[in-house]
Amino acid sequence: MSKISSIFILLLSSFFMVTTLHGVELDWEHSYSKALADAERENKIVYLFIGADRCKYCDKFKKMTLSKYEVIDRMKKDFVLLYMSRDQQEIPDKFEQFGVPRHYFLTPKGEVIRTEQGIWDSQGWYIILDEVIAEKDDID
Repeated sequence: MSKISSIFILLLSSFFMVTTLHGVELDWEHSYSKALADAERENKIVYLFIGADRCKYCDKFKKMTLSKYEVIDRMKKDFVLLYMSRDQQEIPDKFEQFGVPRHYFLTPKGEVIRTEQGIWDSQGWYIILDEVIAEKDDID
């Protein structure tokens, strides 16, 4: 095999590896009722992230924490993920939509387990996730 062919194969392999890694992301639901139904069916907690289209703190939280592969795996395993933009979706009245980012953890029946506001690094977010799961176990 020629040197150019070897380099081409190496570059092509690297490209596919990088694009595959960057393809891992959170799969957000945008319908409140569908998220509750999915949570009931899958026996999971609903994580509701309320943001806004031009919210620098929402974007920072997504980039700093919700883009980490370990966080993504953990979130997909334990939660039905619901993102609602106060600029685009009809958010149920029981949820505060100002002072974003807002985070709600809900039972499949829509009962609030915990609410948070703001941004965290991945270590702080893991602590919140662990506490939410423990709180849900107390409810069950």
